[in-house]
Amino acid sequence: MALRRKRPPLVERTADGIVVNLQQEERDLVVRLLHELRGLLLTDDPAAAPMLRRLFPPAYLHTEDAEAESDYQRFMREELVASKLEAIEAVDGAVGNGGAMTDGQAMGLMQALNSVRLVLGTLLDVGEEHDPNGVRDDDPMVGEHHLYSFLSWLLEHLVRATME
Repeated sequence: MALRRKRPPLVERTADGIVVNLQQEERDLVVRLLHELRGLLLTDDPAAAPMLRRLFPPAYLHTEDAEAESDYQRFMREELVASKLEAIEAVDGAVGNGGAMTDGQAMGLMQALNSVRLVLGTLLDVGEEHDPNGVRDDDPMVGEHHLYSFLSWLLEHLVRATME
């Protein structure tokens, strides 16, 4: 009987930092998603605006505060975009090569993955009642639903590792 090599935990804290133990194809996917998020954040295409709405939620929910909301978005959006772009830049290389990340890079990865997840959740119209097990195999967006679940799973493991 051959011994099976034990796979390391998905995310672990080592002496060198936080390590995300993904297969190469998974790392490539995460890097591609980060690059796509960067492109969405930098585009001026109005068609992208609905996909980004969860990344920049309204600060003022009441209709009588429309002017205040407009001012907030005008003054803060650039700063929020810059923060998201910095998070992507900080982790791009570490994710691609599978190297250890500092706690700051791990936080940046969590921020970036959550942003991708929010965009994908908007595209899929995911709400609080979303049941990933309820997605049928013949759903035209089944791949995107699986991707959403993968990102949620990875994010959960990252949060746990950073809390150790």
